[in-house]
Amino acid sequence: MGNFKINCDDDNQNFVATQSYYELLRSFLKLKNQRGRILHVVGAPGVGKSANIYQACAEMELKVYEAGLFLDNENVEPKKVFELTMNSMKKDLGVKTDLELYRKLKEFDLILIADRFHDSHLLKPDTVGYSQWSAHKGWSAVFYYFYCIKEYLGHKNDFRNLNLVFQTSWRVYLNAKKFDLFTELGIISRIALSLLKIPFQVVEITYSPLETINIVKSHFNYVDEDRIKKGISIYDCKPRFICEAIKAGKI
Repeated sequence: MGNFKINCDDDNQNFVATQSYYELLRSFLKLKNQRGRILHVVGAPGVGKSANIYQACAEMELKVYEAGLFLDNENVEPKKVFELTMNSMKKDLGVKTDLELYRKLKEFDLILIADRFHDSHLLKPDTVGYSQWSAHKGWSAVFYYFYCIKEYLGHKNDFRNLNLVFQTSWRVYLNAKKFDLFTELGIISRIALSLLKIPFQVVEITYSPLETINIVKSHFNYVDEDRIKKGISIYDCKPRFICEAIKAGKI
């Protein structure tokens, strides 16, 4: 996925603003002025959730801490993965205790869980990212979230001083094909997204065909619209996949 996969804000050089992006900006404005919010940014693979997040953080001039997770292998148990998550943040911020960690995190406008956490293997190829680990562990990876909930309940007063932003996707495998729970399973996705919106704030990144054409043209300005429309008919409005197909000569 290479050049069209955004792994840090420095990579975001061909950004095109869309309606979804402006919705994200409005949500980030609330984060700048308030605390205690949890925002999930959802979207199908290939729409550029991280690109939108990094661009919005930069435009709003938010002070961001992006958590990372670099695992040694795919067989780590959920409890250990949670411990490594906490220890990684402590190491990043130069603290040793939970109390010091939450005190330090209060200094940021938001704590971001995005590419450096989910896809850290693309940053350091000799490591395993959370997305690889969770795909390997399957449903047993759900226990990781139990430890997260336990941590939240044990530090509710601390979390009232923090804003959390998650780049959120849940992989579901049907007939050996991978789908995103929140966006690619029709009525099931609509129900799942509605349930997610009950306790959390949610922004869904989606594009119209015209927005998709503009995004692809920002990378390949010489490609005619009919070729991009063919990509949309194959890959839907997912600019990264269309760009990859153009680069590979598949469309």
